[in-house]
Amino acid sequence: MKTIIKTENAPAPIGPYNQAVAVQGQLLFTAGQIAIDPKTGSIVGTTVAEQTKQVCENIRAILTASHSDFAHVVKTTVFLKNMNDFAAMNEVYGKYFGDASPARSTVEVARLPKDVAVEIEVIAAIY
Repeated sequence: MKTIIKTENAPAPIGPYNQAVAVQGQLLFTAGQIAIDPKTGSIVGTTVAEQTKQVCENIRAILTASHSDFAHVVKTTVFLKNMNDFAAMNEVYGKYFGDASPARSTVEVARLPKDVAVEIEVIAAIY
């Protein structure tokens, strides 16, 4: 059984997808999150650090709406427009995931939606 997750505290999808989908109340799969302010619909920040912070806040909102949190994230995929931004992204990312860091893949991509610098998706356990 799958459950569609929607919260007004994270950006609404900008295409034919959902913020997240829970599977049998055990696993949560989020869509890639970018640095959109859910209240204004505007991109937040011009640096990868500023954008990563907003992305993580959007992920937090979805995790909260799904009865999960950063400690229960088991896998992330980070998409960077420029791999030279890895250290700046990683510094902010580490503040959210801390000692409970999940498995992670980071890849450089040619372009991201709305020309942002970073996009992150997560898989989390639901508690």
